[in-house]
Amino acid sequence: MAKEAPAKTGLTIGQNRGHKTTARVVKPRVSKTKGHLSKRTAFVREVVKEVAGLAPYERRVIELLRNSRDKRARKLAKKRLGTFGRAKKKVDELQRVIAESRRAGH
Repeated sequence: MAKEAPAKTGLTIGQNRGHKTTARVVKPRVSKTKGHLSKRTAFVREVVKEVAGLAPYERRVIELLRNSRDKRARKLAKKRLGTFGRAKKKVDELQRVIAESRRAGH
């Protein structure tokens, strides 16, 4: 956030010289919300995931996780997604998918 200037004194000299004004209420810029997940986007992604299922690399990661090859699964996810943080989240998400499928009895 920008640093707020001290109140103007109304005088023509001094550090805070200038007209006394009321501060405008400025809406946050759209660029500040970049990367924020909206409800609509989250819903659309969820529906697409249900209809299309898992990507081939996700199925392979699940297979590696089922065979207790966690490190190999993380490496594959990292190679596919770029950063380790995103890969870790993806592997955790796929572990939840495995747990849900076990609970469902498939």
